[in-house]
Amino acid sequence: MAATILVVEDEPAIQELISYSLRQAGHAVFDARNAEQAMEIVNNALPDLVLLDWMLPGMSGVEFARLLRRVSRTKTIPIIMLTARAEEGDKVSGLEIGADDYITKPFSPRELLARIKAVLRRRSPAAADDIVEIGGLRLDSATHRVTANDNEVTLGPTEFRLLHFLMTHAERVHSRSQLLDQVWGDHVFVEDRTVDVHIRRLRKALEPVNKDELVQTVRGSGYRLSASQTAAMG
Repeated sequence: MAATILVVEDEPAIQELISYSLRQAGHAVFDARNAEQAMEIVNNALPDLVLLDWMLPGMSGVEFARLLRRVSRTKTIPIIMLTARAEEGDKVSGLEIGADDYITKPFSPRELLARIKAVLRRRSPAAADDIVEIGGLRLDSATHRVTANDNEVTLGPTEFRLLHFLMTHAERVHSRSQLLDQVWGDHVFVEDRTVDVHIRRLRKALEPVNKDELVQTVRGSGYRLSASQTAAMG
């Protein structure tokens, strides 16, 4: 279940450990040392999940979480609070501001990854599918691998997310704006033409394993992924 995760943590050693563990698990990671840096990142591209330290310099993690929940663009981003506060009252406070989960320091990377997977599964069941296979093309979210006839396909992060979305919503036609919303998370700063560029890159990556025709253009509507060859191609 590969995801883009924003880690907001001001202690360098803890941030480095978390980020390393997440990348080893196949996630894409953005790092921020304070709420202001985190907001700059969020303004450019929405993450799939935010790991947020309770105690931050300047704006606290709690205040930042409240800010995210007040804005329509960010109110549905899953938030996991990280904190040394173990009292029940603090946990209740963290959940009341809209956090999806609460992890008390110290914690193991294994526990953190399990909590992240659980939160993503609750928020987006389709994104939690560990393995999807269509027309001989196999995508494993847990290992971030795509294969066809035992041959591995090399994809960039965006192409992987694009293929994952198309495979978990197979046979459905999606417009460019819908793909921008679902794959990029927010298209305020991205043009529709960007989708066409990444579709071409995805097809080119699938060509060596003869799976590029699975990604189909439906004239006047958008794109879909289908094992059927009856689509109107463009």
